[in-house]
Amino acid sequence: MNRRLILLTALAAAHLPLIAAQQDDQYVLGPDSQEKADVPKGEVIQMPAWKDSKIYPGTTRDWWIYVPAQYKKETPAAVMVFCDGAGFVKRDGQFRVPNVFDNLIAKGEMPVTIGIFIQPGTFPTSNPKEKARSNRSFEYDSLGDLHARFLLEEILPAVAKDYNLTTNPDERGICGNSSGGICAFTVAWERPNEFRKVISHIGSFTNIRGGHVYPALIRKTDKKPLRVFLQDGKNDLDNQFGNWPLANEDMAAALKFAGYDYQFVLGEGTHNGKHGAALLPDTLRWLWRK
Repeated sequence: MNRRLILLTALAAAHLPLIAAQQDDQYVLGPDSQEKADVPKGEVIQMPAWKDSKIYPGTTRDWWIYVPAQYKKETPAAVMVFCDGAGFVKRDGQFRVPNVFDNLIAKGEMPVTIGIFIQPGTFPTSNPKEKARSNRSFEYDSLGDLHARFLLEEILPAVAKDYNLTTNPDERGICGNSSGGICAFTVAWERPNEFRKVISHIGSFTNIRGGHVYPALIRKTDKKPLRVFLQDGKNDLDNQFGNWPLANEDMAAALKFAGYDYQFVLGEGTHNGKHGAALLPDTLRWLWRK
């Protein structure tokens, strides 16, 4: 097996969600994750596939937006972006973000917020029997401002053509799982004047593409105006790229040392979204608190 194939195989293994183990069974969705007949329901809209990216040329991706029932064109809406959006956008899925948004917005526990759910890009193939090549690790695990630019120069302007989005960075958040978790942090780290709220579940702050350096950078860099929520499980991954629980503990220690507004919840789970999904309503209350 050549070196490139070994790397690709390892990257794939590191980022395939594991089947939930017994430790994860304790994490169940609460009432704020369920649809409620007496709560105004926002609209989930599947957007045309994004195929003309200048930041990630040659890629195509699916994406959706959520528009709350309380949205009014004359009032700028808060914004929350979700990496690996397909895992968050379904009302009957694992995270059920539209239900959570409906319930928390109705109770005034978070602002009127437009959700943007984006899949990582893939490179289509001319052979229908071949699987499209994923650009996920490059987009999510890489350090630098490329993904922030993708959101700010391409996605947000496209949504803003039809919806009034806030430009206040304190009302812009981003969320992700695993490689999407480190991506969410990177976007805010690189553009704190544009995004200031971060949710990272089982974040890959390990040496896949250099993300293990963040704790040292946080300690050595002037504090940025970010609010960061981290979640992980004691039984998360431990492989050639690093140890996920230790990496997240190191992130939390660095954020504490540097005086950040942060929260870290370490459970018993493995590398999947069950714990993060169960926490999501309370996480969003904490994230959007005044």
